Amino acid sequence: MKKFFSLITIAVVCLCINAKAQDDQAAMKKWMDYMTPGDMQKELAKSEGEWETETTVWMAPNTPPMTSKGTCTNKMIMGGRFLESKHTSTFMNMPFEGVGTYGYDNAKKVFWTTWIDNMGTGMMHLEGTWDDGSQSVIFTGSMVEPTTGADQKIKETHKIIDDNNQLMEMFTVADGKETKTMEVKFKRK
Repeated sequence: MKKFFSLITIAVVCLCINAKAQDDQAAMKKWMDYMTPGDMQKELAKSEGEWETETTVWMAPNTPPMTSKGTCTNKMIMGGRFLESKHTSTFMNMPFEGVGTYGYDNAKKVFWTTWIDNMGTGMMHLEGTWDDGSQSVIFTGSMVEPTTGADQKIKETHKIIDDNNQLMEMFTVADGKETKTMEVKFKRK
């Protein structure tokens, strides 16, 4: 009887070790899928290069817009996982520089973007999905509203017009209403 229980114990231990090994292999595959650049990162890479920008900003509804021209350099970083976007121009007669990062999270299945610039000390973070109808990534998230210190809901659309032209539009969202605050037209150099 002891031999029988010993054999059952060994069989159970072997099954547990085998199950653990299969779990480890499944976990390793998920990590590899998460860390390996794929089709979505290839889509981001299509925006690499030098771009001319034309930015229009509305400081408040029903006010004349301010416009500026600048440049943008997009480069894939970290082994083709992320697109770094560096912007320079002038805004309100002051030098402007900003850095955006774009990525696609293989686990969450969403695009994301972050933004920092020399006109503030905070960071904007948005997540979004591709919309076939508008040929755009539609991002949502928030950024700080500096006059109140509160989070301001943001919607941003990034439209791929063709290989050489793109359009970014930004909206604030309050009480379910969207107000356009900025657009940036990108033209490949």
